[in-house]
Amino acid sequence: MVEKKITKKTIEKVEEIKEEVKTPTVEVSSVSAEDVAEDDISEEIAKSIKETSGKADRYFEAIGRRKTAVARVRLFTKGDKEFIVNNQPYQQYFQTEEDKESSVASMKKMKCLDKFRVTVKVKGGGHRAQAEAIRHGTARVLVDFNANFRKRLRKAGFLTRDPRMRERKKFGLKRARKSPQWAKR
Repeated sequence: MVEKKITKKTIEKVEEIKEEVKTPTVEVSSVSAEDVAEDDISEEIAKSIKETSGKADRYFEAIGRRKTAVARVRLFTKGDKEFIVNNQPYQQYFQTEEDKESSVASMKKMKCLDKFRVTVKVKGGGHRAQAEAIRHGTARVLVDFNANFRKRLRKAGFLTRDPRMRERKKFGLKRARKSPQWAKR
């Protein structure tokens, strides 16, 4: 067993690190009660925003997945109230109405689509899988934001990751299960 001696230098370094941790390096802007309108927002959301208002640019993050699509969702309590997907508004990123509705379904279920700034980076898969990955990610980030949302989102099926994926191609076959054409002679 190796014993290490504690020297004055190591004690001084530890003290310096403690001082750095105690002093904040980021300016913190506070949100006043007037900024959060009680009439427009539900009481739970307003309470959660007030609890997080002391932090500088605080956000909640979660990952949503569907098939090969992966969506990293960040929910900001401050800033413009918009829903951005890959640096574009979600209405512009998705072409079909089904994909637009599917991507923001969990936010609409909790009636907080226009309460937060949500940024999403999504890659892989097709548009449908990306929309469902975004829905899964936003549901998970809403549960991180407020644990009371879990029951309603679970009941709607937004917290369950859809495990269906394309089956891999097997050797000797044309696809996963399609065999080559059989010839008698």
